[in-house]
Amino acid sequence: MQSSRRIYFSYSQIYQISHAFPIYRRAGGTFLVRNLKQYLQFKKYTRGLKNSDDPWTLLRTPPVSIFDTRRAIRFPGVLVSSSAYDLHPANRRIKTIYTGHGSGDKPYRGRHMYERMAAFDYHFITGPKNLQKLKDKGLDLPPERLVPIGNMRFDDYVNGVFDRRREAERLGIRDTGRRNILYAPTWQWGRGSLLRLALRFGREVLHDGNLIIRPHSHDRRHLPKLKRAVKQERLTHIYFSNPSNLAADDTMADFAASDILVADETSSVCYEYLITGKPVILIPTRFEAVHQMPAALKIQSVARHWDAERPLADQIREVLEGHERNAPAYRALRERCFYHNDGCSTQRALDFITQLFEEDL
Repeated sequence: MQSSRRIYFSYSQIYQISHAFPIYRRAGGTFLVRNLKQYLQFKKYTRGLKNSDDPWTLLRTPPVSIFDTRRAIRFPGVLVSSSAYDLHPANRRIKTIYTGHGSGDKPYRGRHMYERMAAFDYHFITGPKNLQKLKDKGLDLPPERLVPIGNMRFDDYVNGVFDRRREAERLGIRDTGRRNILYAPTWQWGRGSLLRLALRFGREVLHDGNLIIRPHSHDRRHLPKLKRAVKQERLTHIYFSNPSNLAADDTMADFAASDILVADETSSVCYEYLITGKPVILIPTRFEAVHQMPAALKIQSVARHWDAERPLADQIREVLEGHERNAPAYRALRERCFYHNDGCSTQRALDFITQLFEEDL
């Protein structure tokens, strides 16, 4: 297997690509998938995302090859992975970088995941919260293997790539005079609230809000059922975003369209949403298997908790009215959790990869 670019990307679930995709958009590269099923899924969800200078590919997707990274890697280059794969220790001619795929407090399931993470040559670190998660699981990696770049997914938002009106049109929002509420629950691992609360929230914001429902990628299979239920109840002003559809439903694009986030407190989006400066309402989950974090790195220290005894619309109104007063606390939490936030995190990652090429490859 050869590539003139020598940058490769690997992942486990399709939504995880977004954590390394900023590098691909700037530098190109080849995505590695393990089997035909993953190959077909990649083709489905990345249609039209090919860089203009890439060679022609079916459906204009980024270059992709079937290669199981658990095998011995005998081709040179840099492998950027958003998932903790088993890496073959022998005959490995490639430098490996782990990006991870979330900023929330849910740990990975199984000690083996952290052992896999430790096998990577380097880790791109988004901030102090990222470091605390590693330390909480006993991953005391030497400083030279930790590369503090910030969150690459923030760059486009900070640099003004997304336009609120355009993203509202993408979602199909008709009444732009309403406030846009992004509801982004997590999945079963984290006690996600999607099936329990999605329709209830739709009813409670019906009169003055647009509800954008963005489930976790593991729960995207529930979207057809929810759409049918919305139609049967004749609920209006409800819109859906598929987190696996990378070409159409970018996370940051949904952030730009929204005025407020409602999410399970165990969801990563609670922390990523901090880049917007907009308020958050947290849904308590009573999920106890979380990373141990100091209060200074917890979204619970600044965001309001949802009150199940009161209509969501009333709580949204109160939070938005009081946000000017609370905004400094949100900004301070963002700076404590993430490095830089200056729109240049991808450039820092590329500078480091270039350095690897110059020194070792």
